[in-house]
Amino acid sequence: MDRSIHLVVIQFKPRKGDYASNVVRLAGIFSQIDSLDPRPDIAVFAETALTGYFVEGGIRDVAMTAGAFARDLQAQYASAVTTPRTLDVCIGFYEEWNNAFYNSALYVTLGGDKPVISHVHRKLFLPTYGLFDEERFVDRGFEVRAFDTQWGRAAMLICEDAWHSLTGTVAALDGATMVFVVAASPARGVWPREDEGPVPANLKRWERLARDIAEEHGVFVALVNLVGTEGGKTFSGGSIICGPHGDVRARAPLWDEAILTISLDPQDLTRARSDVPLLTDLQTMMPHLMRTVDRIQAGERLVLSYDDAPTEGGPLTPANRGAGGARGDRAGATPRPAKRSKKGADTDDASRNGSEPIAVVRAPESRSGPPPLEIDPELTSGWLVSFLREEFERRGFKKAVVGLSGGVDSAVTAYLSAKALGKENVIAVRMPYRTSNPDSLAHAQLVVDDLGVESRTIDISPAVDGYLSGETDADPGRRGNVMARERMIVLFDQSAKYHALPVGTGNKTERLLGYFTWHADDSPPINPLGDLFKTQVWVLARFLGVPDLIVSKPASADLIAGQTDEGDFGISYAEADKILNWLVSGYSPASLEARGFDPDMVELVRKRLAGTHWKRKLPTVALLSGTGIGESYLRPVDY
Repeated sequence: MDRSIHLVVIQFKPRKGDYASNVVRLAGIFSQIDSLDPRPDIAVFAETALTGYFVEGGIRDVAMTAGAFARDLQAQYASAVTTPRTLDVCIGFYEEWNNAFYNSALYVTLGGDKPVISHVHRKLFLPTYGLFDEERFVDRGFEVRAFDTQWGRAAMLICEDAWHSLTGTVAALDGATMVFVVAASPARGVWPREDEGPVPANLKRWERLARDIAEEHGVFVALVNLVGTEGGKTFSGGSIICGPHGDVRARAPLWDEAILTISLDPQDLTRARSDVPLLTDLQTMMPHLMRTVDRIQAGERLVLSYDDAPTEGGPLTPANRGAGGARGDRAGATPRPAKRSKKGADTDDASRNGSEPIAVVRAPESRSGPPPLEIDPELTSGWLVSFLREEFERRGFKKAVVGLSGGVDSAVTAYLSAKALGKENVIAVRMPYRTSNPDSLAHAQLVVDDLGVESRTIDISPAVDGYLSGETDADPGRRGNVMARERMIVLFDQSAKYHALPVGTGNKTERLLGYFTWHADDSPPINPLGDLFKTQVWVLARFLGVPDLIVSKPASADLIAGQTDEGDFGISYAEADKILNWLVSGYSPASLEARGFDPDMVELVRKRLAGTHWKRKLPTVALLSGTGIGESYLRPVDY
């Protein structure tokens, strides 16, 4: 008799905050699942699968009781599946329970007369660091428990729950043979890794976590991650199924929706636990470990005990539990030196004559540092193409307008946009001023010809000169700002003309150094390059096939004759990127100088970084109420 467990993982891309339209899509998915052979027993979705994760204050709009959620799932299942077969569903959602909101996971059986809820797990560990502020919006759960299903015993963990090894241990000790880890983890890290392929750095960490839970406890682990983007944060997918030996049995694709199906043999659990009985060892030692944890929690100090300094009681009596207490009579005792064994005291190792020194193996100096500046261009390209497609789809646009300057940043943006949307949906707009370098137009034309995109050339000289004719004292800096802002007027007007979305081109180095005109260069609503340093953009440009003439020429804003970026900075991009990478990763200027950086260059970069924070923020608004926009009034839509 086949006792296999047939499992299906659903990488689903929700429209953020739109529960109603997302839940309707489940009917089609349930219909697809019902047609699979073998027909799945369990379908697993990600964390917050039908609402998106970063809904912040919008949680109050999308949270519901587990019962109401189960009934909605049942209604979609009943509309799509006419056979009497049931389906177990594990899915993350925002829950309303006991007058509070939770990030929860539901396990429910659909297809009977009514949905049958087996378990609700409420997320324990709510991240409040980096880009996360979850505990501001939901309450914590406090338990990890296994539960019975029609095929065996399972447990659920939600995202950061799995980063704490104890949660997997608790689940396994409670009898779970399958652990579902539902996650909504934004992808991070584009640097290359040997033998790991082009995947985000944190996704490899997730894989290690899932494999460790599976191998240490002899359980199956299904790690299911969200896909799609929310406010520039891209969920990578790449869901995996791990066997009880810690082996990856199946892997879903990056970035895209997918249905991943697999059959699992429960006998693999028996074989794994027989080969490596770690769970049995843990069950034996758990009472002793729990007593140790109790003492640690109570603040009890360890009292050392060994043969020459015995404590009262036997080997099963804790050192500080004996009559009189070790803290009392022996706490200040000075132990006698251990007796030296005579046997072998003067005997040398048989393989040595006693005169040779033991080899010293000196490890290289090991100090922490920031993430590498090196990037995997294949991964980065795929990531940014996915980001652009998702953002355009969410905002209801099919076309993009890109201000094409003839420089590498705008060229890379045009190439990415063409890959994401198709060349027929990209309009490149050249906006020369009468003093612009003629090479800028020529180099922009190279991109237009290579990509085959539509292009327009709009001379901004009349508009700029018309204003500046009344400002005869304007210095080059003011004149450059006027040009930059006029270009944004043109770009946004062209976007209205073509019903197209403007795409920004500013890189991370420029943004950190404040090397842009406020409410101009950084104005477009989406920007694929804004988290890439300039040196990383050059690497990506070569991968994408941007003409070398553009990649290799000195970078220039081309607002003043003879101007170059590095000339304005007083430092090369290569050196600035290195220093910025350390500074924004939390390292002090003093620590950089200790590592050999030029103190003058570090101070130059630090001053520009510290002095331009205002350019990277929205306008400062006086907060007068409890519903300040962007502070208290937080809703799920990002645009």
